[in-house]
Amino acid sequence: MNSGRAGTGWRVAPADVERVIPFELLLDRIADERSSDWIAVRRYLHTHPEPSGDEIRTTQFIADRLIALGIVPGIPERGVGVIADLKIGSPTADAPIIAIRADIDALKMHDRKSIEYASGCPGVAHACGHDAHTTVVLAAAELLTTLAKRLPESDVPSAHVRFVFQAAEETAQGANWMVEDGALRGVSAILGLHVDPTIPAGKVGIRYGVLTAQVDEVLIEVRGKGGHAARPQHTSDPVGTAAMLVSALYQSVPRRADSLTPMVFSVGSIHGGSASNVIPDLVEIAGTLRSTDHRTRDHVLSSIRQICTGIAAATGNTIDVTYRSPLGSVINDVTVMSAIEAATIQVLGGENIVLIDRPSMGGEDFAVYIEHVRGAQFRLGCAGPEGDWPLLHSPIFDVDETAIPLGARIMARSALVLAMIGPESASCP
Repeated sequence: MNSGRAGTGWRVAPADVERVIPFELLLDRIADERSSDWIAVRRYLHTHPEPSGDEIRTTQFIADRLIALGIVPGIPERGVGVIADLKIGSPTADAPIIAIRADIDALKMHDRKSIEYASGCPGVAHACGHDAHTTVVLAAAELLTTLAKRLPESDVPSAHVRFVFQAAEETAQGANWMVEDGALRGVSAILGLHVDPTIPAGKVGIRYGVLTAQVDEVLIEVRGKGGHAARPQHTSDPVGTAAMLVSALYQSVPRRADSLTPMVFSVGSIHGGSASNVIPDLVEIAGTLRSTDHRTRDHVLSSIRQICTGIAAATGNTIDVTYRSPLGSVINDVTVMSAIEAATIQVLGGENIVLIDRPSMGGEDFAVYIEHVRGAQFRLGCAGPEGDWPLLHSPIFDVDETAIPLGARIMARSALVLAMIGPESASCP
């Protein structure tokens, strides 16, 4: 098993980049020919979103597109997600498999855009760009397939590419499902992307090392004696204790960590009681801690428990704390990231690379894959030219669709670069 941490590989040498350049014009020509169709694919997916775990129609749409390319899709038993292999040229039996991953699920929220391809499913919307991710990877599959068909085998780099279309990213379940279903079997490296509305379309963001935060769910139960709202003196007032606790956590937790180390604790829900005149005996609090290094994480989680213990003693309530750790950090491997950087230079030129200066505090279950193999994820700029662009998870989120063929070209080239240089890590058994 390889952690995929930065610093365990090497950057792609200029000579390795040059080996891909003979295919550049053909890839560009294919992208120009097919870009309007790819945009239509993205708009279809945007109009027909499906939430995490229910991507049945999306799965079949992806499978049908792959079949049309001559690629045999595999659908896991749970019926969502697709795994499909493509062999280009004449890869040896033990050739490293390069995986390309796209998440395919949508969010349970309303689409408030007034456009012809807005969501047609009330309460479900592609507000995180997964429709664009799916389209980019389908387009990369078409680029690589067409490249192999149009060029003599001797002129095509041998590569074994696996396309992983993953369900349920938003609920942090899907990557584990795909690993269980064998998506990484024989894989030596995995590529991923995420659209970024803070970066203009036509540019790409890259970062070596930590890209996203690790996420811990913090679940707190405040239990005590309830009673009539007119006589709080006869209760231990779990509601008041919960309010005191949240205030104490917000005040104290940021002071327990180095101010130079990224960390954020947020409470997302508080539930207790069912009537205005009854003080309940239970209040439930749920939040997340997001951090980028284990030392800070462990110290802050310990501090949260200490604060809860102190307030419980002061108020006479029982406070139970449970931690769940659904996501680790995405840590971009230097070899895989350098292949992406080399491919981006070929497509856009180095002047259109944005160096991301700090990790995102968002979570991403792409981290699950890089617990097993080398991997890296890049940020595909998707902001249009007209002013402030809606951010991810906004009800009016959209992408500048000129980003889609660019993302496909970068992804296809990145896979070819990795196939030719041969990632150092052993494949996943």
